Amino acid sequence: MIAVIMAGGKGTRFWPRSTAAKPKQFLTLASEEATMLQQTYARFRSCLPEEKVYVAVSENYLPIVKAQLPELRKDNIIIEPEQRDTAPSIALTASFFMRLERDEVLITAPSDQYIPETEQLMETLRAAEQAAKTDGVVVTLGIVPTRAETGYGYIEALDNEEHASKYGERIKEVKAFIEKPTKEKAEKLIELPNMYWNSGIFIWKPSTIATYMLKYQPQMWSIFEHKDEEFRLSYAQLPKLSIDYALVEKLERLYTIPIEFIWDDVGTWTSLERIFHTDDDGNLLQGPVYPLAVRNSIIYTEQQQVVAIGVEDLIIVSTEEGLLICRKSDEQNVKNAIAALTADQEGLQS
Repeated sequence: MIAVIMAGGKGTRFWPRSTAAKPKQFLTLASEEATMLQQTYARFRSCLPEEKVYVAVSENYLPIVKAQLPELRKDNIIIEPEQRDTAPSIALTASFFMRLERDEVLITAPSDQYIPETEQLMETLRAAEQAAKTDGVVVTLGIVPTRAETGYGYIEALDNEEHASKYGERIKEVKAFIEKPTKEKAEKLIELPNMYWNSGIFIWKPSTIATYMLKYQPQMWSIFEHKDEEFRLSYAQLPKLSIDYALVEKLERLYTIPIEFIWDDVGTWTSLERIFHTDDDGNLLQGPVYPLAVRNSIIYTEQQQVVAIGVEDLIIVSTEEGLLICRKSDEQNVKNAIAALTADQEGLQS
């Protein structure tokens, strides 16, 4: 089994700490000592030899990867010419191994997830590997939901008592994918049985990816026949599609293994409250912060002193890149706000 760590994301919901120049996977968010990428690499290396752990990354972040993972072998880096989201990146990964005539089961995993229970994770992945050895079978890890989360997609699985899986009691057949829901819908979803968060971790063979790419994304898959500069130009023109939208939601032989060990995708500022302890007033404070009558807030500053008085349920982040102030309930909108900011800046430059 091979682990491929996908390290090309932008992490805009963590602005202004996460930036285009250095997004969240290269930051020490869930640990004071190691970046998200370093933690993910160490997680897989604890159970797999170095030749079995790869990193897929866009070319512009290659220097950061090399600096943070000096032990990573040159041949174990899959380089994207440009950032084009997870569907092109995973297609490139499949093509990479197909050219090497290697069809071992792949784990394609994000680089920015918090999973402290490594042994339980790897034991689950080994179970998924046995099913994914079958042509056309794709397995994902489904997270047992603990709250009405609107930032994740959901997976509805069939009940094994009524629809027994031939791959064992733990592995359930997926009935449907559900896009990121509204708060009201999420509250209803978590009350249903066999409903899980989509972890974004997939277990499949390169040939399985290739088969489904050819079927559902033939135009995208065709560019991997191109070479050198023609390939680079074609890749840059690919649409930015997630692997969920491009492939996974369409699959006929999709299974999930529900997991209950600690997992977080560290996608937003409030996710840090689930990793670190808050103080007696429910605050998470980092840097020179001086609060007075502050409750249930996240305040982060790198250098500038921050005095906060009488605020509640806020996120306040100050870095050299900028200042973020928002209600916790609005943090999913940070991505849209930064997209608008970026568009304005690009417009001024042009």
